[in-house]
Amino acid sequence: MLASASILSSYVQATTANLHNYFSLEQDSSAMDGIVSDVGVGVKRGSDELLSSSLYNSPNSGMSSISDGTSNGSDSKKFKVEDAPPSRVLHIRKLPNEATETEVIALGLPFGKVTNILTLKGKNQAFLEMGTEEAAVTMVNYYMAVTPHVRNAPVIIQYSTHKELKTDAGNQRAQAVLQAVSAAQGGGMPTSGSAASESALTPAPSPVLRIIIDNMFYPVTLDVLQQIFSKFGTVMKIITFTKNNQFQALLQYSDPVNAQQAKLALDGQNIYNACCTLRIDFSKLVNLNVKYNNDKSRDYTRPELPAGDGQPGVDPSIAAAFSKDSSSLLGKIPGAMNPLSAAAAAAAAAGRVALGHSGSGGVLLASNLNEETVTPQSLFTLFGVYGDVQRVKILYNKKDSALIQMADANQAQLAMSHLNGQKMYNKIMRVTSSKHQTVQLPREGLDDQGLTKDFTNSPLHRFKKPGSKNFQNIFPPSATLHLSNIPEDITEDDLRVLFSNSGGTVKAFKFFQDHKMALLQMTSVEEAIQCLIDLHNYNMGKNHHLRVSFSKSTI
Repeated sequence: MLASASILSSYVQATTANLHNYFSLEQDSSAMDGIVSDVGVGVKRGSDELLSSSLYNSPNSGMSSISDGTSNGSDSKKFKVEDAPPSRVLHIRKLPNEATETEVIALGLPFGKVTNILTLKGKNQAFLEMGTEEAAVTMVNYYMAVTPHVRNAPVIIQYSTHKELKTDAGNQRAQAVLQAVSAAQGGGMPTSGSAASESALTPAPSPVLRIIIDNMFYPVTLDVLQQIFSKFGTVMKIITFTKNNQFQALLQYSDPVNAQQAKLALDGQNIYNACCTLRIDFSKLVNLNVKYNNDKSRDYTRPELPAGDGQPGVDPSIAAAFSKDSSSLLGKIPGAMNPLSAAAAAAAAAGRVALGHSGSGGVLLASNLNEETVTPQSLFTLFGVYGDVQRVKILYNKKDSALIQMADANQAQLAMSHLNGQKMYNKIMRVTSSKHQTVQLPREGLDDQGLTKDFTNSPLHRFKKPGSKNFQNIFPPSATLHLSNIPEDITEDDLRVLFSNSGGTVKAFKFFQDHKMALLQMTSVEEAIQCLIDLHNYNMGKNHHLRVSFSKSTI
């Protein structure tokens, strides 16, 4: 239990911080049903595009009014959503009959400390009290985009009219579970008998999980699994294989407690929207024997292993980074992983996963741009890291905002989750989904001052080829850039000067063995973003155009 305490504590703290930083989601006017607030991008009420929202109910619930569940189980006590002010007490409805207190608490854990719980079994409802109102707001904002699920059933989470929960002795069982979780969060041990009956806290039989992927519409790579499961503890080894026409994997943690936490949070969840469902059980094995490090198997504790059988190997510097760079996996929380739970969404935030949003299109609204310097080309280059940009339109009457049309909703979601909140040209950019399905080109003969550009046939799209390896190398913006297609006669000094001239300072540099690729570290993420915009596709001579992307490694 001590092992689980430190893991759970660090996991909750990291997840909460990142969810808070990156999940003040701003909704398009089409999702608001007339409920808006003049915050976020600071524009007038009624604007077609530039609206942000603090909706208090899940858009997936379809509810225009909610019941607080305090009047004999009926819905007689109703009020409109916009009348519900933020509260650290959350009202959870439509819980499955078999839902446990542990599962309800798990909904709130990634966002902060859970201080009280009251379950109303006969009404399929519960009240969850968070340690702070800020944690509750973060949680509600997150679940606006991600439908929360308990036992594969969607539930509704909204603010309660209660400001705190007052529970009595009749709530002893729920309090016992809460005490056990609180002890784990605080690094202590639960008092005797506090949660021994809870299956989530019983000893795990093995540190090895057997994972089956059902409904595998998109490919699931070994690295996707590593990044999803690593937030529940140190992933030591993974072996992937196909059995009975099903993609399966064996994944070994350093501790059985980690395997237990991962199984509880991820079993039955989808990696991508409505597909790639995780079926997880404990393996009879307690140790995996990995002979090769390639795209089928990997031992993260032994980066020196050969690739074997002609499989693509893993660069030693990248392999070494898997363990030490785990913090970057929480760089951005995807905005619409559905119905993967909050805990799993936090784990999957590495950026290799193309995430879908039910009902959203491929058009994004970027606002708070630097209108003096931003161009369609600069937005094309930056957003093009996360998908193939089709069209860009800087709004004529509001030049600090732009519409960006991606190739599909998955790419749009990926770009939004990674770029919202990033600093570009000295301003913090906001990226949200747009209600528009396409970006309209100006009428023929109309001069729009170059504010709209069609990139549909651009040769610079990174993801045109199905199954392109570029999909496996999508990372959050970072200070370290990966350079490729470097001519043989270009030296380290040449590249340092080139990138310094882009307005930053080169902190570190490292060539790969063949000198065709390199890692280059700037002093800040903002500088790296600027360099990527300026120097991706830069002509180095002899028809060598430099390729620049973000790296997960450090030098």
